[in-house]
Amino acid sequence: MDLATFLIQLLNAVQYGLLLFLVAGGLTLIFGIMGIINLAHGSFYMIGAYLAWSLTSAFGSLWLAIPAGIVLSVVLGMAVEWLLIRRLYKLDHLQQVLLTFGLILVFEELRSIVWGNDVHGVPVPDPLTASIALTDTLSYPVYRLWISAVCVVFAILLYVLIQRTRLGMVIRAGASNREMVQSLGINIGLLYRFVFALGVALAAFAGMVAAPVSSVYPGMGSQVLIICFVVVVIGGIGSVKGALVAALLIGLVDTFGKVLNLKIGSLHLLPELAGMSVYLLMAAVLLWKPAGLFGRKS
Repeated sequence: MDLATFLIQLLNAVQYGLLLFLVAGGLTLIFGIMGIINLAHGSFYMIGAYLAWSLTSAFGSLWLAIPAGIVLSVVLGMAVEWLLIRRLYKLDHLQQVLLTFGLILVFEELRSIVWGNDVHGVPVPDPLTASIALTDTLSYPVYRLWISAVCVVFAILLYVLIQRTRLGMVIRAGASNREMVQSLGINIGLLYRFVFALGVALAAFAGMVAAPVSSVYPGMGSQVLIICFVVVVIGGIGSVKGALVAALLIGLVDTFGKVLNLKIGSLHLLPELAGMSVYLLMAAVLLWKPAGLFGRKS
């Protein structure tokens, strides 16, 4: 592998990891702070992608589709929390799994009714259609660099919100002791509704910005859901910093696992075992730190 190819794959790995963080960051908030096992989280990623496609078709611009999609996803998140999720806080995880799995089926059926079952493409906005030449024959799309930059900005904003603001302090306090925060006069129900809506908006936004590079197709939420849980487990439940580090690690392991040609004798270890690489990484991390890289011991 020459230097230019290595650089391209490194950029792909970072971009994939940062995009994965956006989805997993929302799951970290919902799972780590609210204690809700949300199996339907991948469906919000799918909904974001379909919103990008349909709103871009309606408005003629992805730049207009993304803000409108974020607003719609926040409204959807608050509605789902108010109608369904708030009834799960005092129930055990089995009820959470059953209800959120049922939501997957509902969202898939609604997706089929509203948008159909075809595969769609979302055009890259005109200012970002160019590519940066790395060699005479290799170049890298500007849009992928834009995705990475936007994800970094969102990661910083999320960290500042959780760690450096009064609202973040209340959110962290609510995660540690819900009853105590409620006794201080804080509306914990409204707080949790905001956290859930934020998690949904992050997943939907990730789907919207990923749509031009991955296309829009049925079942895309199920594929991202499993890897997001791997990110949460590796990083540590409830840790935004851990989710970021874990997502970048998975991006590197998965990307280079698919392009490297490692073999022993006539047996090719990579990329044939690339699909297992992230799970081997998770197993290694849990053997070293059972609570995850930045998780708190219970």
